[in-house]
Amino acid sequence: MTYMRPLEVAATIKEDDSSAGWTLRRNTTRETRTQCDDWGRSAGSSCNISYITIWDSGVYWCESREGATSNTINITVTDGPVILQSPVLPVMEGHDVTLHCKTKTPPSNLPAGFYKDGSLIRTEPTGHMTIHHVNKSDEGLYKCNIRGHGESPS
Repeated sequence: MTYMRPLEVAATIKEDDSSAGWTLRRNTTRETRTQCDDWGRSAGSSCNISYITIWDSGVYWCESREGATSNTINITVTDGPVILQSPVLPVMEGHDVTLHCKTKTPPSNLPAGFYKDGSLIRTEPTGHMTIHHVNKSDEGLYKCNIRGHGESPS
């Protein structure tokens, strides 16, 4: 049995915007455009999911009564032993990006191999890798591997 942690997905709206009818929505492989009350518990401008599973992976966004939408975020839930933690926000060209390869159990700063589109980029002794001055050529599917623990999803 896998231990599941509670998850809070915060809607990026101000308290005074709640009267405008903003709703947190998501698309998953099982459902489309559902709102928080269908899969979580509304708490002001947040939505709490008590027990998160891989089926909660998907695209999340805010939507107004009039149909305006916020930027989307993609949340991937895995029950695997290794995860690749990446920036939450879109990455701007020219900025530095740090990726962290972590295990479910401590210690989480183990040596890790980092891959882009299936090819090994390099192995880092502390489990994190920084890509300096990112540009379009850095786009791709990244994953990591910690020997003896496993591989993250891409």
